[in-house]
Amino acid sequence: MTGIHRLDTSLGPVQAAFDAHGAVIYLGFADHEFRESLLAKLARLGPAQAAPVGAMARLLDQLEAYAAGARTAFDVPFRLHGSPFEQRVWAELQRIPFGETRSYGQLAAALGDPNLSRAVGRANGANPVSILVPCHRVIGASGALTGYAGGLARKARLLALEGAVSPGASRPAGSR
Repeated sequence: MTGIHRLDTSLGPVQAAFDAHGAVIYLGFADHEFRESLLAKLARLGPAQAAPVGAMARLLDQLEAYAAGARTAFDVPFRLHGSPFEQRVWAELQRIPFGETRSYGQLAAALGDPNLSRAVGRANGANPVSILVPCHRVIGASGALTGYAGGLARKARLLALEGAVSPGASRPAGSR
C-alpha cells in the first residue's frame, strides 16, 4: 500500500497512513502483529494519500508529547473504517479515560451483552489507529495484560506511561 509513512518515535517505530484531508486512517507499530491484514483492509478502500503538509509533524508531535507524559489526549483527526460492531467497540474504547483500564467483559457489558467479550477482543485487534483509539487500555478479566498486537511489553509501557500499571507489573493499577 502506498502512502505509508514511518515515524521514529520515543514509543518505537510506527507506521501511519492519511487520507486526502490529513486524517489518520492507520497508525500502528512497525512490528504490529496484524499490520498486514489491517493495511490490506484499508487498501480495499483506495490508496492512502501522501500526508498533507503538517499532518505527519502534528501526529509525531502529539505522540512525542504523550510519550513524555505531557499529553493525555490526542486531537489529531482520524477516520475509522470498520463494521458497525467494530465502530461501536472503538467508540467505547475512546470512552476509557487516560490512566484507566477496562476488561473485555466490561466493554461487552457496556455494549449491552456481557457474552460478547471475544467479539470485543476481535474488534479491539482490528483497531486501525492504535494509541489514538486506546486499545491498549483493555485487559483480561483477571487484570492480566493480554492481547496487544504491538506486544505485551509495549502495552505495559503505554499503561505505565498513563499511570495505569506499575512498570514491570502485569496487573493494572487503575483498573475498574
